[in-house]
Amino acid sequence: MFSDEQNCSTTSSLVIRQLESQDYAQSWQAMQDFTNQRNAASMDEVWLLQHPPVFTQGQAGKAAHILDAGVIPVVQSDRGGQVTYHGPGQLMMYVLLDLKRLGIGVRRLVTLLEQALIGCLNNFGIDAQADPKAPGVYVHGSKIASLGLRVRKGCSFHGLALNVDMDLAPFERINPCGYPGLNMVQMSDLADFTAHGFNLDQVARVLSQSLVEQLHYQTVNYTQHAWVPNNPNMASDYDQTLQS
Repeated sequence: MFSDEQNCSTTSSLVIRQLESQDYAQSWQAMQDFTNQRNAASMDEVWLLQHPPVFTQGQAGKAAHILDAGVIPVVQSDRGGQVTYHGPGQLMMYVLLDLKRLGIGVRRLVTLLEQALIGCLNNFGIDAQADPKAPGVYVHGSKIASLGLRVRKGCSFHGLALNVDMDLAPFERINPCGYPGLNMVQMSDLADFTAHGFNLDQVARVLSQSLVEQLHYQTVNYTQHAWVPNNPNMASDYDQTLQS
């Protein structure tokens, strides 16, 4: 599920970008560019967004797990893991973190991401669990969130996908994460979004806060601006800065 190339690099600051829907290939290229250009002084970043319908295949993914893609494009990615589906109503969280600076390895990051997801879901009244044999988060054996990471020079990219309020039918065209018959669920089927006024943006805020608590960042900068290559982070780019 996780691909490790091996060391990037000072601060306990984090940038959280809440972005518009974006093509998967565009996000993937931006993650690679960010990781290649970052240095020891670069702040960690988390990108929150959605994608148009797309199947993504992991680096060692098996074609046999794609049963019938139909008109949905398939992208061969460099993340770990097998095939999964992304689409509108699913929250993507990409974690561009300097693991060496944080003092954690990829397996610890997986655990922290799972704990952040579980905390977020609990906030909405959903009892979820991790499975030590199959990364991700589950509700009564059905998968509600998937993880897939890559580590290059000690820095992570890619991340997680949380099913919030989406069309789950495309998952029937694949063996999700390489597991035939794996049932997929979403938050809107388990929590009363209408009654409580929940939406994907609110879920994104709760999930990002849950991750901040797991990783103990002291300063968090929020923005709706996309990352721009060769443009240093400027305070004027941030919509809000919070300190703990």
